[in-house]
Amino acid sequence: MTEDILINVTPFETRVAIVGQGAVQELHIERSVQRGHVGSLYLGKVVRVLPGMQSAFVDIGLERAAFLHIADLRENRSERTQGNSVTPIEKLLFEGQTLMVQVAKDPLGAKGARLSTQISIAGRMLVYLPFEPHIGISQKIDDDTERNRLRERLEALTPDDEKGGFIVRTQAEGASDEEIRADLDYLRTLWRMIQATARTAGPPVLLHQDLTLAQRVLRDMVTPLTGKIQVDSRTVFADMVAWARQYTPAVETRLSHYSGERPLFDMSGVDEEIARALSRRVDLKSGGYLIIDQTEALTTVDVNTGGYVGGRNFDDTIFKTNLEAAQAIARQLRLRNLGGIIILDFIDMEDEGHRQAVLAALEKALQPDRTRMTLNGFTQLGLVEMTRKRTRDSLAHQLCEPCPTCQGRGNVRTPRTICYEILREILREARQFNPREFRIVASQDVIDLFLEEESQHLAMLGDFVGKRITLEVAAGYVQETYDIVLM
Repeated sequence: MTEDILINVTPFETRVAIVGQGAVQELHIERSVQRGHVGSLYLGKVVRVLPGMQSAFVDIGLERAAFLHIADLRENRSERTQGNSVTPIEKLLFEGQTLMVQVAKDPLGAKGARLSTQISIAGRMLVYLPFEPHIGISQKIDDDTERNRLRERLEALTPDDEKGGFIVRTQAEGASDEEIRADLDYLRTLWRMIQATARTAGPPVLLHQDLTLAQRVLRDMVTPLTGKIQVDSRTVFADMVAWARQYTPAVETRLSHYSGERPLFDMSGVDEEIARALSRRVDLKSGGYLIIDQTEALTTVDVNTGGYVGGRNFDDTIFKTNLEAAQAIARQLRLRNLGGIIILDFIDMEDEGHRQAVLAALEKALQPDRTRMTLNGFTQLGLVEMTRKRTRDSLAHQLCEPCPTCQGRGNVRTPRTICYEILREILREARQFNPREFRIVASQDVIDLFLEEESQHLAMLGDFVGKRITLEVAAGYVQETYDIVLM
C-alpha cells in the first residue's frame, strides 16, 4: 500500500497527514508555541529524590519538574540485565546534582515529562548510544542473514576509538557504506558538540533539540512504500530539499512543492477527517459503528452492529462487522495517536474460528503502525487487551480541552438537582446568618423551575426560615453555577 505525505505549513503550526487507500492514516501536529520535547537533551538539576518511589524530580527548565524513575537510570541498566540487585536511587542521586537527561515522554495532562539518562540520538540510518558499547539491529528487520550482514558492515565502519554503540534502523537496508558512514560521522560530531555545551553551561539548559516536524518526516516517516511528499510552503520545501540532499538523497526525488489554488489538505479531505477524529463515534461502511472513549487510565473501543443486517444469519452479521471494525480500529489508533492500555470490546462471537480470524485481521491491520505495540488474545470476558506506546498527547488532547461546564465528566447535574442543592444551602445559611432576604442568582433553566414546578417547595422554605427569597437570572451562568446573595 503506497502512502503519500502531505505537509501543511503556517507560521503558527505545521501539520502532516499520511494518506493511503484514499483515507488519512496518520496525523501529526506541531505548534510553534507547543513544540514537543521528546528526544531533546537537557542539562538538569535534581530538585528532589523520593526513596519511597525510587524516583526523582529534575528541573530541566519546563513549566513542571520532570520525572526520572530508577528504571531509566543508565547506571542500573547492566545490573538489571544481569539479574543483579539494583542500587537504590538515593545512593545514585542527590538534591542539587547536575544531570544530563533525555526526554522520553512529553508532559501529559498534569504529569511532567518522563526522563531517561540512557541517551540515544537518532539519525537517518542509525541511532547512536554514546554510553552503551554494542551494536543492535532494528526488530523490524527480521531476516537473519540481513541482520548479520548489517552488523558486520557497521562493525567495519565504526572507528576503533568509538566507546559508544549503535542501533541500525530499517532505513539502513539497501544503503551504501558511504551513506552509513556519513550518518555515523554526523552523530559522533553532534555528540561532541553536545558534550562541549554541557561542560560550559549551567543547569537547567537545553543541550540539543530534536528536528522539526518537517525534518522528522524525512528521517522517521519515509519508507519504501512512501509515494509523493508534497509541501505547501516554498521556504520549508527548500529547507527539506537541502536536508534530504545531505542526509537522505534517495528521498529528494519524492519531494514536491504544492502550489495549487485549493488548500493542500482540502484535496484529500484532511480537515474533515480531523473533525471526525475528535468524535466518540466512528461509523463503519456496513452500518455498524465504534464508540471510542479516552480516560486517564485507559482507552476503550466498543463495537456495535448498528443498522447492519447484511449477513446470512446473525453470527455471520457479527463476524463481518467485527472484521470491518478490526480494520477501522487499527486506523483510528494511528490517526488519533491513542496510547497506553487499550481495551477492545468486539461483538461477542461463539465461533472460535471467527475469533481467531478477527484477531488475525487486527494484527495485519496494525502492521503499518510504526509505534511499538503488544496485542493479547481474547480474555474470558471476550475483550481484547493491547498496549500502544505513548510518547506524546493524543490528537484529542492536543486540539481540545475539558468542557468548562462539566469539567470533562461528560454530563451536568439537572436543573432540579441544582434547585434542591440551593434549597439545602439556604437552609444551612439561615441557621448561621440573619439576613433580610435571600436572593438566588442562577441560570435561566434553574430559575424557570423555581417559578413553576418547584415554586411550592421554595415558598415552604421561605415560610420555614421566615425570610423573603427572590430570584434573579444571570445570563452568563451555566446550569451548575449559582450564587446565594444575603441581602
